[in-house]
Amino acid sequence: MKKLFLIPLLVFAISAKAQNTTDNPQSNPSNKNFVFSLEQAIAHALTNNYSVINANRDIEASKEKKWETTAAGLPQINAGVDFTNNFVLQKSVIPAEFFGGEPETYATVAFGTKYSMIARSTLSQLIFDGSYIVALQASKTYLKYYENAKQKTDTEIKEAVINAYGNVLLAEESIAILEKNKATLEKTLSDTKATFQNGLIEEESVEQLQITLTSINSTLNYNKRLAEVAYKMLKITLGIDINDDLKLTDSLDKLTVSNLDMAFSKSEFSVNDNINYQMAMNFQEQRELELKLQKAKALPSLSANLNFGYTAFKDEFQFFTQNQNWFNYSNVGVGLNIPIFSSLARSSRTQQAKIALDQAKTQLSEAEQKLKLQYAAAKSDYEFSVEEYATAKSNLNLAERIEKKQQIKFTEGLSSSFDYNDAQRQLYTNQQKYLQSMVDVINKKAALEKIINK
Repeated sequence: MKKLFLIPLLVFAISAKAQNTTDNPQSNPSNKNFVFSLEQAIAHALTNNYSVINANRDIEASKEKKWETTAAGLPQINAGVDFTNNFVLQKSVIPAEFFGGEPETYATVAFGTKYSMIARSTLSQLIFDGSYIVALQASKTYLKYYENAKQKTDTEIKEAVINAYGNVLLAEESIAILEKNKATLEKTLSDTKATFQNGLIEEESVEQLQITLTSINSTLNYNKRLAEVAYKMLKITLGIDINDDLKLTDSLDKLTVSNLDMAFSKSEFSVNDNINYQMAMNFQEQRELELKLQKAKALPSLSANLNFGYTAFKDEFQFFTQNQNWFNYSNVGVGLNIPIFSSLARSSRTQQAKIALDQAKTQLSEAEQKLKLQYAAAKSDYEFSVEEYATAKSNLNLAERIEKKQQIKFTEGLSSSFDYNDAQRQLYTNQQKYLQSMVDVINKKAALEKIINK
């Protein structure tokens, strides 16, 4: 009874310790530190991302499936043992005169023994089957499909890492700018309060600055929470624990400048290089093989088998004694199956396969046209993002100059708090537009690279 009482306490203690370790990442010795540039982050994700790992497993599984299909046409060996207990033997009636009895009378006789055992083995070999030949071709297409799926996963993960990396940098840059704006505004508010206390300005000017400062504090706290979420999203995309430490070495400005390549958007687009088009072609190949399979089912199939075994009979279970007699048997056989008439069922399945193939061809043409449209849209979006970046940068410089002039005028009493507040809002808006324009350049470039499969 005492032992039973200790078990729940032990389980509770272990659970509590595990929970404390999980709730406090700093106390978890398994936490790791990662320092990544964007290229390093992409390389890490292409190995450790959860979707990438499973995509690799799909390829391994498809290789095993290919061998499974190949093995179906190779020699197959099976063995077994059959044991029978004839606890009630079947009886037959025969003329009694066979045993010296009266004519036209019958005797009841039981044939066989109570126990029988058979040890057998079979070697079978497929000689010809059109369906098997098509299945071998299909297994290669099956493997190619998952290799293409892996490539598609890689391109999607690369784009996801770029987007998540940029979102983290955007949040960090926003926090830095907001803290700078907050420090500047706090100093201006302090000076304004001193001026108000001297009776040189109205209280409304102080209150207006306090409203702006409160708004900045709220936005700053929101961006700090947003940065935490952005970091966790990036960690999940990279395939690392969300409690691990992560530091990014690339800056938003550096990445933006490195992605300003208008010549890149002028390159020719080849639909055949796009992974979605390749997968659509793979789908068409599968439908072609399905049609060949239906046609192959109308061909004869030929197989051979070799059987070998031993049988034994006993009224008592003594099969493993030295005096037990085992009677061997063996035979070889060839089987030829010739499809003759299926009430047009095979013809119907063949027609269905033809229709499916025509649908796949139409889908391939549709995919080609859609990809050309996506490329044109992605190219336009990227070029627009580059133009917007230049515009946002220019507007930010103007907004900074206007805000600086209004600040000087306000502190000297030459401008109202409303004019200064308008200049501040204009500056804050252009700061966010500028940061967003940099992220847009990076993301739009990634989207364009995804389509051209770079």
